[in-house]
Amino acid sequence: QVHFVESGGGLVQAGGSLKLSCVAQRRITSTFNPETWGWYRQGTGKQRELVASIRPEGDTNYADSVKGRFTISKYNARKTVYLQMNSLKPEDTALYYCNTVPYTDNWGQGTQVTVSS
Repeated sequence: QVHFVESGGGLVQAGGSLKLSCVAQRRITSTFNPETWGWYRQGTGKQRELVASIRPEGDTNYADSVKGRFTISKYNARKTVYLQMNSLKPEDTALYYCNTVPYTDNWGQGTQVTVSS
């Protein structure tokens, strides 16, 4: 069972940047690398969506809405996944979560990102 702890959110003006972090904590020690990890977000009144993912070999994929602005990366030794978000827009405002792809039911608390216009 994996537990996710997200951090790094905050309030930022449009055009600003934030870097989110997610630590994957396992009850049983196992390798971190063999899974695809993703960042998801859910805005108020919207469905949760996958915005970025990173495969074990490092290949990345992004939703069209964030392509060119967000960068996902990971540090296997620390079991940590990052999301660098640049050129933020008000429509990026959401609660951001990390999870595997496909996701498990073990969602963390998420980290709130609010972008003001």
